[in-house]
Amino acid sequence: MAERIETPRLILKTLNEADIPGILEFYHRNSKFLKPWIPEYEKNYYTYEYQLRKLEYEKNLRESGSEYRYNIFKKDDPERVIGNIAVSNIIRGILQSAFLGYSVDENENGKGIATEAIKEIIDFSFQEIKLHRLEANVIPSNTASVRVLEKLNFTREGYSKNYLKINGKWQDHLRFALINQNYDQ
Repeated sequence: MAERIETPRLILKTLNEADIPGILEFYHRNSKFLKPWIPEYEKNYYTYEYQLRKLEYEKNLRESGSEYRYNIFKKDDPERVIGNIAVSNIIRGILQSAFLGYSVDENENGKGIATEAIKEIIDFSFQEIKLHRLEANVIPSNTASVRVLEKLNFTREGYSKNYLKINGKWQDHLRFALINQNYDQ
């Protein structure tokens, strides 16, 4: 499957070892901004060695068709990681579904980066890997993320109490989904 996807302004690509310093810099640069929205990771998560092991793990997931994870770069600054996006926990069989996750650099927030990247990942998910359904879960106070999903025609399907452990505690989440109306597999 595609290791590189381009949009009018962005490059979405799987990481290689040369990109690890950039992804670590992204995490450090955005640690306070992303903290309310992401899981608590082990301290060694933010090390070169851990990211190198994670890179190999993600490669195996991609090769098995279980997950597709991309880092986001701007075409006019192709060395600087400004976000990430993933289609994960892919379930085949009668479900043909996956979860969508994403984050964008604080300094790029509000510029349509998430919207542009997600649009391309929707196309990839429905056309290339033939999914029927994409789901996204959002903490209710993350209003920017809620707006992005609504703008892209995700349907709010529900509210789950204590659904995911984020920032060290169980958090309620809004549950969104998008159905592939053209799905015919």
